[in-house]
Amino acid sequence: METKPEHLGRAAALPWLGSRIRQRAGRTMVAIDGVDGAGKTTFADELAAELTDAGLSVIRISFDDFLNPPTIRHRQGRNSPEGFVADTYDYERFIDDVLDPLGPEGCGRYRAKSYDPATESPLSPPWQVAPDQAVVIVDGMFLHRNRLRNARGRKIWDLSVWLEVPFEVSVHRLAQRDGTPDDPNDQRIARYVEGQKLYIAMIHPADRADLVIDNF
Repeated sequence: METKPEHLGRAAALPWLGSRIRQRAGRTMVAIDGVDGAGKTTFADELAAELTDAGLSVIRISFDDFLNPPTIRHRQGRNSPEGFVADTYDYERFIDDVLDPLGPEGCGRYRAKSYDPATESPLSPPWQVAPDQAVVIVDGMFLHRNRLRNARGRKIWDLSVWLEVPFEVSVHRLAQRDGTPDDPNDQRIARYVEGQKLYIAMIHPADRADLVIDNF
């Protein structure tokens, strides 16, 4: 039975995670989940830097480097929120190249990327070998989906985080970063906003996480 998540502000979150990660032996799998614009990459990088400074080996993975090609991402239609949740990521490749080899019984031989979003091109980078003692930090959307749970229905992450950010804030951040519409109700971004709302309503990631962070 999964326990009730801890709920902390950003300032207390890094020490909380660091203390629990340092207690663990072997490879530790950490997920940083949240909506687009929640600050996942920034927070994951900060956690990685703090752990590295503490002398731990850290492997950083971004789920955005495991996208499906456009023919799959848009097979339910370019405006489909359901398609955005179901078809954005290549879960099979992510499981084969990251989760299985870096898991507790894995061989440690992994690939950090399978796709280049900038060029919309598949990748086959060289295999890397992880040390037996390492922290694997993955940032990305939809990391609490049932497809990333084990055969017993339990999440595969040793620790997982949900970054709590209102859509008004996350969409504004994306507008500043990417020049996208600055209104969550704008129909030009409805596929993405409504898809993420669908994920939250179906999965309740804040309930599945070990730590919920107010990141706004």
